[in-house]
Amino acid sequence: MNFDISHLLEQWDYQPGQVVVRKFTAKDGIEKIQLRVDLGILQMNAEGRPDGKRPLGHPSVYDYYQAKLFKLLTANTADSFRLKPEDCAKLQFEAFQYHNRYNCLLQLKDFARVVTDTDRNLAVFDFVQKHAENEDVAWTLLQFKPQLILVRTRALAGASLEAHNHDDAIRQIEEGLAQLREFYRDNPRAEGGEQSGEMISLRGWLDEISDQRPISRRERLERALHEALSNEDYEKAAQMRDALRNLKPTE
Repeated sequence: MNFDISHLLEQWDYQPGQVVVRKFTAKDGIEKIQLRVDLGILQMNAEGRPDGKRPLGHPSVYDYYQAKLFKLLTANTADSFRLKPEDCAKLQFEAFQYHNRYNCLLQLKDFARVVTDTDRNLAVFDFVQKHAENEDVAWTLLQFKPQLILVRTRALAGASLEAHNHDDAIRQIEEGLAQLREFYRDNPRAEGGEQSGEMISLRGWLDEISDQRPISRRERLERALHEALSNEDYEKAAQMRDALRNLKPTE
């Protein structure tokens, strides 16, 4: 067996600073994603746990700990359930696999799968925050939540833009900004706040989309009315008022 992958690397150049990714269906019929990195290629499954493994007989480490908690709940001993540092380390390692995949999926504009993977990691973070042995242990994962919110927001807003719904995209970004502000408010140890990279990125994107948003006929007439009043052109202002009154509710 020839283990040399030089021919694959030669056919697919690494591009510094860019996410170079592709998706394909393998011989076994399983959809795969490949990420080109400086020293080679990372390959992962497009569905389920990215490495395709079943740790401890479960679909994921997260599923294993959920099943463990459920058993304790049925025995009314759930108060004894605590995630130790080594447990959180396993969950963090697994979450990083999903992190790699949803960044690839975002580049591929597979927005629905990005939302699925980011929602999954958000659930893991909430699980750790609730059951970790202490706050320091929980913070090992929670510190990455702003980046996760950023990617999820970009996927949701990206899907809206693909559907030519600028208003919904703006709403999604505003909700993402609100979630980030809530995170920084509730976690004093988090650095950045309004000046964090995630906040700056979303605010910049919000301004860009707002400038590109097509305006309705009603908005055009309202702007013309405001301009006419500012210029004391009352005849034109009256015309604009009449036109606004005659508009249908959907216009």
